[in-house]
Amino acid sequence: MTIKVESMHNSIDRLKEISNWVTSVHDLDRLLELIIETAAKMIDAHAGSLMLLDHKTKRLYFKVATGEKAKEVKAYEVPLGQGIAGHVAQEGTPLLIPDVRTEPRWYKDISEALDYQTRSIACVPMKLGAQTIGVVQIIDKKDGSAIQPSDMNLLEVYADLAAKAIGNAQDIAKVKQENEDLKEELGHKYQIIGESKALKKVLTDAFKVANSKTSVLVLGESGTGKELLARLIHRAGPRKEKPMVVLNCAALPESLLEDELFGHEKGAYTGALGRKIGKFELADGGTIFLDEIGEMNVGMQAKLLRVLQEGVFYRIGGNTPISVDVRVISATNRNIQKEVEDGNFREDLFYRLNVVQVQMPSLRERMEDVPLLAEYFVDQFKKERGLPNLKISKKAVEKMLNYEWPGNVRELSNALERAVVMGNSEEILPEDLPIHSMKATFPGLQVGLTLQEALNVFKKEFISMNLDYTGGNRSKAAKIMDIQRTYLSRLISKYDLSHL
Repeated sequence: MTIKVESMHNSIDRLKEISNWVTSVHDLDRLLELIIETAAKMIDAHAGSLMLLDHKTKRLYFKVATGEKAKEVKAYEVPLGQGIAGHVAQEGTPLLIPDVRTEPRWYKDISEALDYQTRSIACVPMKLGAQTIGVVQIIDKKDGSAIQPSDMNLLEVYADLAAKAIGNAQDIAKVKQENEDLKEELGHKYQIIGESKALKKVLTDAFKVANSKTSVLVLGESGTGKELLARLIHRAGPRKEKPMVVLNCAALPESLLEDELFGHEKGAYTGALGRKIGKFELADGGTIFLDEIGEMNVGMQAKLLRVLQEGVFYRIGGNTPISVDVRVISATNRNIQKEVEDGNFREDLFYRLNVVQVQMPSLRERMEDVPLLAEYFVDQFKKERGLPNLKISKKAVEKMLNYEWPGNVRELSNALERAVVMGNSEEILPEDLPIHSMKATFPGLQVGLTLQEALNVFKKEFISMNLDYTGGNRSKAAKIMDIQRTYLSRLISKYDLSHL
């Protein structure tokens, strides 16, 4: 009785040990060997094996084998449905054969080829969900006795563990592959395209600064690719395996921005139902990219400065200091130096962020890159929409080269996407591009007009030109002219331009 209890405890201990292996060991081959070796020892079997089913060839092959014939047996395969193992794999139900000599389904060729006399065999299926992926079997007991039904119960447990191990390994491999695919996709998506001298200088500077922890301030107009440059700096440096976290500072008011950056504790305020990890904490060991940093108000600037100086912050509602190692890359389309001079941006924070400054050139400063960028974007769009033969006409390229691109690369991408969607699916033509020259067609003033009349003529022509450029979008036109949209609407009515 004592021996049986001891044996039971040993079995439980070994099962616990293997369960830990299943969830922690990533070397699948070694893990399966451990499972089969342990199963054979626990049942006191002469040999054990694990066979996997190749669903394409409909054959079982030996993945793991123990015993004196372990190496030799791996050279054999078993067709689905043949022998005990083939039958179990086909039917998905276990079999216990106390004496193979009386079993018509016994396939003795392998045993005879290996010069081994098999007496009894137990075989159970391994399943992932409803699918049988292979079998686990043991052959003969070392003491010469037949394999018992109680041994079958234990063998089924080991088969389930083996199936779980294989499933976990497949999941890990799938996630790993998906991550690799995603990295490749993102790497392609976030490429910086161009061969111009202006762009090459920026890229040279970016690679120089990539290997340091130095803060970088990226300046440039909207749509020039400031975030792309930040991603390149991150990917080219030693932190590339760590996260890069992006936050647009212009999109959030101060209270929400603080919550996004530093997180909060449960109960910190009404609606804080659980702990939230902020962007700085998520970026630990990696990079945080603060876009539109010039939009951050002075109160939030002070809180950010404290984190940059001390490397420590507190979640909202928390009193535990949190230390992080984060590289900061920030960007703005504002004249940040003027913002500092005007008192809108803290000088001390500016110096913290502006250790290295990189200026992204506008598209107008690198017009020779327009054809390359156009080809790149069209390649992306035609893959997405299944238009392998789509091309850009020479006249469309000429139109793009004669345009000033106030919206920079982002505007170019949007214009081409619109052209792909609205075009004939074969060739992008000039008329498919939603761009219009901003060169004024103003005919000039005439002698004899009063000053007020001349101003009215100019205003009408100026508003017409901007509405034409924006395709009638009043909000965009008002933004370009730096006036309120409501004021623009009054001028449109005054000068009878509602048709535009």
